[in-house]
Amino acid sequence: MKCPKCQAENREGVRFCEECGAKMEIKCPSCSAFIPLGKNFCGECGHSLTLPSKPTPKALSFDEKLEKIQRYLPEGLTEKILSQKDKIEGERKQVTVMFCDMEGFTHLTEQLGPEEAYSI
Repeated sequence: MKCPKCQAENREGVRFCEECGAKMEIKCPSCSAFIPLGKNFCGECGHSLTLPSKPTPKALSFDEKLEKIQRYLPEGLTEKILSQKDKIEGERKQVTVMFCDMEGFTHLTEQLGPEEAYSI
């Protein structure tokens, strides 16, 4: 059994690493129960430990959102949009996007709305 901190091999059943003293267990992302390393499911709630857990979306301030979107807009367009924001309404369109998938990303974004997926 490998230590999650120092990667040293340890005997089966030890609670702490024999090299660095780190705990040889992880916390379930669903119920916070402690689980011995090497298990695929939580023994308390049955949560799969092999799938990535859902990230908690970070709430961005207005300035952070503005800074993020300015990277994709031509210079001056942001100011024009902000000066007319009371006249602008949001719009959703069906688009096709080609991209390279990261492991687990498609499964994750299928469960999120477009805005949450963008914030990742």
